Amino acid sequence: MNAPKFDSRSDRPAGLPSVTAKSRQVSPDYSRRELLSVGADISDADAEHTNFREEFFKYLGLVLKHRWVFLGCGGAAIAIGLAVTYTSTPMYQASATIQIDQNAPKVVKTDTADTPADTGDDTRFYQTQYDLLKSSSLAQKVAADLDLANVPSFLHPKSSSPWAQLWQAVFPARAAQDGNFERRKAVAAGMVQGGVSVAPLPNSRLVRVSYQSADPEWASKIANGIADSFISANLDRRFGASAYARTFLKERLEELKIKLEESEKALVAYAEQKQILTAKGKESLADSDLASLYGELQKVRTERIRAEELWTQAAKSKGLELPQILNDPSIQRLRERRAVLMSDYQEKLALFKPDYPDMRKIKAQIDQIDRDIQSTAGVIKESLKTSYESLLQHETLLQKNIDQAKTNVLDARNKNIQLQILQREADTSRTLYDGLLQQYKDIGVSGAVGTNNVAIIDRADRPGAPFSPSLQKNLLISLLLGLLAAAATVAVLEILDDTFKSPEEIEEQLGLPVLGIIPLADGNILSQVRESSVSPIAEAYRSFRTALQFSTEDGSPKTLVVTSAREGEGKSTTALALAINFAQLGMQVLLIDADLRNPSVHRELKHSNRVGLANYLAGLAAAQDACHKTDIPGLTFMAAGPLPPNPAELLAGPKMRTLVSLGGESFDMVIVDAPPILGLADAPLLASMTAGTILVLAAGGTRRGVVKAALKRLYFARSCVIGAVLNKFDFKSAQYAYGYGPGSGELEHYGYGAKKAARLEHASKG
Repeated sequence: MNAPKFDSRSDRPAGLPSVTAKSRQVSPDYSRRELLSVGADISDADAEHTNFREEFFKYLGLVLKHRWVFLGCGGAAIAIGLAVTYTSTPMYQASATIQIDQNAPKVVKTDTADTPADTGDDTRFYQTQYDLLKSSSLAQKVAADLDLANVPSFLHPKSSSPWAQLWQAVFPARAAQDGNFERRKAVAAGMVQGGVSVAPLPNSRLVRVSYQSADPEWASKIANGIADSFISANLDRRFGASAYARTFLKERLEELKIKLEESEKALVAYAEQKQILTAKGKESLADSDLASLYGELQKVRTERIRAEELWTQAAKSKGLELPQILNDPSIQRLRERRAVLMSDYQEKLALFKPDYPDMRKIKAQIDQIDRDIQSTAGVIKESLKTSYESLLQHETLLQKNIDQAKTNVLDARNKNIQLQILQREADTSRTLYDGLLQQYKDIGVSGAVGTNNVAIIDRADRPGAPFSPSLQKNLLISLLLGLLAAAATVAVLEILDDTFKSPEEIEEQLGLPVLGIIPLADGNILSQVRESSVSPIAEAYRSFRTALQFSTEDGSPKTLVVTSAREGEGKSTTALALAINFAQLGMQVLLIDADLRNPSVHRELKHSNRVGLANYLAGLAAAQDACHKTDIPGLTFMAAGPLPPNPAELLAGPKMRTLVSLGGESFDMVIVDAPPILGLADAPLLASMTAGTILVLAAGGTRRGVVKAALKRLYFARSCVIGAVLNKFDFKSAQYAYGYGPGSGELEHYGYGAKKAARLEHASKG
């Protein structure tokens, strides 16, 4: 096949249409999430329903993906449950029901009998009773009452389990020696305590006491024995507490009696020594005298103040305006007589002159009366003064007596300090003695009444069927444990597997839109792309081509690099399939195999690799000599050529950039198959020369850290990464987890179906 001719001006292959469109710019932030933003205004309820559905199918997909892990763990767990159930010793359980009251019935009403320490705290009281039922002391009492230490059938019960019988046959148990009685007692008590279970009945004071044993007879006996021993132990504790309390109170009463006598004797002796006398109410005579003097002083002071006011008014007055003078009977009589004489004098003055003897006589009488009034008024004033001075002297005397009484009171109080100390000690001893004496009498009465707050309601009967093992319960528990183990295993596997397994993970982790999802297929992929128009793999590549055409505002890029993070991810197959798809649209496509280290496209196209890109870059061949027409219409191929010793230096030269630029002008599209990114400089160099870059990722094949490092190198080279292609995607294993349908069969059913596709191909050939 002859190579296309390049003209001398542009080195463009002759006879091919010239495409002069500008390079299309691609937004690296363009993603499929932006395409889905049209429906972003759904309601919150719909969003929650959608999230729930996604989570449900996600976990369902994990279960289906790892179904063999779940089936294996579940089956193993059920097998273990069956083995445990059929090899376990049957255990019988007998239960006795008792009633526990917080207070015992009161036959004799006392203030102290049967009063709990924490009144109203039912939880603490009943928890104490439950612990007592499971205590070792009660177990020892039951073992002693039933003489279990001397019962070999209880200490070494024979098991009906085949495994236990085999074990006993291989390793026979030693019979307990008769001389080691204490050890047998301890073993018997431990077996009793280990088999006891206590379950309070809800909303009642009833308690179910159960015991499990391999012998149904012993199960009922020990359950009843626990109930009986608990009742007797409770009575013993009550009687023991009463007897101990009586003994203790009696000893304390004797001590307090002696102490009270000594305190009273010391009090009387001190009072006699200090000559302290007390009135009624335990008040000293000095205090009583001082109180009476204060009362007398207050009374005298009040009278003195009143007398002083009267004398002050009398001293200031010069007439008869004082009430004491006006209200005096003698003054009133004298004034009345004077008024009569004055009236008579005025009547006679009309007839006689003042010098008339009768007139002068009357006048002399009036003057005498005035003198008597003045004399009497003076006497009244003097009496007021005398009264005031007398009261003042009395007050002064009382004040002196009070000062002396204060001194006596202070002295008496100093003496009373020790007296009060002795008095308080005697009073305290008397109070304690009276209280303990009353308690001693109450305990003596209540201790003689044999009441108990525990009673047996139902005694334990001999169980007719084993309580355990339960086949249903064991199988259910085993299945749950197996599923939990499977879930933990799957969680560990998923955590350790950090590869990309779904398009959503690529978009979330890398921020790249997934332009294509290529299913995992068998057979020759390129033959299906070229020859079958209805195969799922061909449909997937056509979908990828369509998404690429809408990846930018101007359509698909004219120059495109297809690369991957590492080898084996299908980048060469993707590049060739994409070139075939664009050529099938009638476009002129140039496919360049730029993998100068491990070329593979020429083998798929069955072309020679003798002359190719390496020859052109080294200047050993022209571009038209390195390009070859293929049997696919519209597809031109440039092989890689001989492997050069310095691929990176050749690709970094100007010839490669010129080839990409001229190819973009001469062809509708240039697709470059680049080497893997990590560890090589070839892919970043080629990506920086083209308008777009496609990153091919194999589903479940490359770790996320490797892909992120490769993408970082592409961005560092200023390349425009359009999106990613998820290759080798197994729809069957991920159908429920990621919502892509049940696989290739679903795609065939949605498209044409296998039978319909065969009919269409047969019709086209006919």
